[in-house]
Amino acid sequence: MLEREDGPVVIEDSPDDDPRAQPDPAWRPPLDPVAANGSVGALAGLLEAEIPRLQEAHQRWQGQHARSAVGLSGLSVADAGRYVADWLRGKGPPSPRDGYSVPLLLRFAIDDLKAYYLEAAAGGASKPSSHQLGDWLWNGTAAGAGLHALREACLASDDERLKLIAGNFIVPAARMRQAG
Repeated sequence: MLEREDGPVVIEDSPDDDPRAQPDPAWRPPLDPVAANGSVGALAGLLEAEIPRLQEAHQRWQGQHARSAVGLSGLSVADAGRYVADWLRGKGPPSPRDGYSVPLLLRFAIDDLKAYYLEAAAGGASKPSSHQLGDWLWNGTAAGAGLHALREACLASDDERLKLIAGNFIVPAARMRQAG
C-alpha cells in the first residue's frame, strides 16, 4: 500500500484478521473463574488470596519472555495487591513510597496487578487471544471485580485526582460494566 502511485493516500482495510485475535481453544486460564459476589471487603480478601495462586504461572511467563511489565509501582506484587485491597476495604492508605502521591501510587499498583494477571494468564504453551485474556481478567477474577468496585468508589470520592485516575486508568472503557 505504501508503494502505490495511483492517486491520493488511501487507508485500506485488510480482508485478513490478525491471527493473534483468534481465540485459542486449547487455552485454559490459570485459575478457575471466581464468583465475585458479595461485599467489597470480601473482594479485597479474594484478591489477596488470588495473587499467590498465580505466582507459578507468572514465573513460567517470565521464563518464556525474560521480562515483565510488572514493577511500575516499585512494590512487590503482594504489596501492590495489599495496597489495592486496603483501598477496597475503604482505608485509603497513604503512599508507601516517597515521592509518589497517593493517586499515582494507586494507579501504578493497579497497573502492576493487571500486568501480573495478564502475564500469568499467557504463561503457557497455548496462545490466548487478547479477548480471552481480557474476558478472564475482567469477568473471571476477584481482581477484575475488585477493580470495577474500586473504580466506582474512587469516582464517588471528593478527591479530584482519584476521580481522574478512576475515570481514565482503572478499568478500560471497553470493559466497563453497564449499570442496571
